[in-house]
Amino acid sequence: MASSSTTPPNSSDTSYVKMNRESDNDADATLIGKHCQLEYCNQLDFLPFFCQSCKKTFCLDHRTEDAHKCTNAGAWAERRRQAQLARPAAGEGRRLSDRDLATPKPCADDGCKTTVGTALVPGVHCATCNRDYCLRHRLREEHGCASKIPIGARPPSAAVEQTRSALAKLRAWGTAKREQIAQTTTRTLPKAKPTSAGARLAAVNALKKSARGDAKVPPEKRVYLYVEAEAETAAAKFPRGEFFYSRDWVVGRLLDAAARSLQVENVNNQSADERDKLRVFHVEGGRLLEYGEKVGAALVSGNTVVLLRGVGPPPDLIDLK
Repeated sequence: MASSSTTPPNSSDTSYVKMNRESDNDADATLIGKHCQLEYCNQLDFLPFFCQSCKKTFCLDHRTEDAHKCTNAGAWAERRRQAQLARPAAGEGRRLSDRDLATPKPCADDGCKTTVGTALVPGVHCATCNRDYCLRHRLREEHGCASKIPIGARPPSAAVEQTRSALAKLRAWGTAKREQIAQTTTRTLPKAKPTSAGARLAAVNALKKSARGDAKVPPEKRVYLYVEAEAETAAAKFPRGEFFYSRDWVVGRLLDAAARSLQVENVNNQSADERDKLRVFHVEGGRLLEYGEKVGAALVSGNTVVLLRGVGPPPDLIDLK
């Protein structure tokens, strides 16, 4: 039997721990197990339990303090509580730096006079623009985060500004080109599909059931589109359809597949004259797509594209700078 000074063989979240042969150095090696020390029980248990409160051994049925009416009930729990109280608190002995101490300052939103960094108004830090705001202006939309240069960030270079200007001009060109195309054709270009999230989801789900395409394209890589052929420049037998394509394809391959499906004459590889060439117009984006663009980067499921002839290539960004 273990003495009162015996240390429990392993730590546990209960007042009792399971004993093993290695921890019982005083036992005879020829004996197996121990007898329960509860009066009137004395059952031989091959895997006995050691009570960490009264330091006695018990069988499975009497392992808890209540079951064997422990003479020192609660002693283990009290020792554990005292040990937890003796542990050092988090941050004990650590000296606070200036960063740990909040400094009162005005809210970074223009025109706001609220002081943040106090006990009553601690303030909210925006990680995007690296500024502190009051609760009223904590959201990015409320303090105009998108229009602010983050504190500590390098100002945009001249090349970045030129690129932004070129992209803005490209978007403007796309809008003007769409209006020009709509005015010079006998059939109005289709409008974008519903813009609400619920309507888009319902439309895409319906599109997936009716769309046709290459069965070899994995489902997870499919982009489902509404495809139409402009009647003024192409005598299509089937002027519209619903198809899916691989997001890894380029727009030129999508154009070839769409022209075959709609039975539109495609002489892009035979003629150098732009008046004969077909191009893909993205309705939602309001622009012509380059032949080399990736389908997955330019289009999403539910979009509409139109095959147009003789509209010319998109402008070069270099020319727009």
